[in-house]
Amino acid sequence: MKLLNKNIDRDGGGSVVLVPENPEDMWHAYNLISEGDCVCGSTIRKVQTESSTGSTNSTRVRTTLTINVENIDFDTQACVLRLKGRNIVENQYVKMGQYHTLDVEQNRKFTLKKVKWDSIALERIDTACDPTQNADVAAVVMQEGIAHICLITSNMTIVRAKIDQVIPRKRKGMTSQHEKGLNRFYENIMQAILRHVNFDIVKCVIVASPGFVKDQFMEYMIQQAIKTDNKLLLENRSKFMLVHASSGFKHSLKEVLADPAVVTRMSDTKAAGEVKALEQFYTILQTDPARAFYGKKHCLAAAAAQAVETLLISDKLFRCHDIAERKEYVELVESVRESNGDVKIFSSMHVSGEQLEQLTGVAAILRFPMPELEDESDGDDSSEED
Repeated sequence: MKLLNKNIDRDGGGSVVLVPENPEDMWHAYNLISEGDCVCGSTIRKVQTESSTGSTNSTRVRTTLTINVENIDFDTQACVLRLKGRNIVENQYVKMGQYHTLDVEQNRKFTLKKVKWDSIALERIDTACDPTQNADVAAVVMQEGIAHICLITSNMTIVRAKIDQVIPRKRKGMTSQHEKGLNRFYENIMQAILRHVNFDIVKCVIVASPGFVKDQFMEYMIQQAIKTDNKLLLENRSKFMLVHASSGFKHSLKEVLADPAVVTRMSDTKAAGEVKALEQFYTILQTDPARAFYGKKHCLAAAAAQAVETLLISDKLFRCHDIAERKEYVELVESVRESNGDVKIFSSMHVSGEQLEQLTGVAAILRFPMPELEDESDGDDSSEED
């Protein structure tokens, strides 16, 4: 993301001018824009003109509009952010107060104005404009006949290719069809890796599968690379890492990313830090439940007692329509940081983020046990039963 201008007052109001440069930036823009914000950008409008003879002529003109955002829709496949709202600045083509849809697209600047910029939004701008935040991990999860090639960025798990192929079964004395089918399958995966993985940025390519599928694929790929003298694959051979997975589907990434060997290899990436924190939360929840809580009520109570060591929170909570509720979550993050706690903001586009959402989207690992919070939840349950 390119930051062209930043003008924020002491009271927290102001505007920024940004240019999204890649799909990751579009995700940041989606998280930055809230309902009630003002967005100014370039758009195409259909204009009808009437001639002196009474005939009408329709033309498409490019114009700059400023709308008050009422509805936000993010298309993850096309990577387009659609904002709907009323026009609030006089325009020769669009009347004041008229509804219009504004598309925020890659490589096209837009101005975002907020009444109040909170710490989470300002932090996201800093993260988005940091050039080191790139997709530095790729993963291939596969089983016989199905494979997913994913890029794991600091905020998203993007499925770049899905390969679904029927492989003939092995028959007694007739294994050639099965082997041909497998080779075709492996070839397609190899081509997808070459097409979607940028080895200049990617530090590690995780190849995961049940059984020996990953080993057979790796053997096939290296043989083909030697045969065709593919320098790109041969030079980056050390970046490939073989790991066990229970299936070839995207959800298997959770267990893959939790593998200690993978965590060590990915130690400098944000995605690994999130997975590690979630694993730690589950472990403490089982072994020392008075030090692990989830849900807004319990996390707020723990933060008020300055007991939170690590706060796990989904970015989805900062997109809630209720401004007062959003403010509560922002204040929770700020209070944990003030008491020297660690805050991990999980992306809802990550496998780990999806899992955290199943636990209400907010969880906390405490510095010391707070059994009174457990008693409080028990009390709530009994009163509900009554």
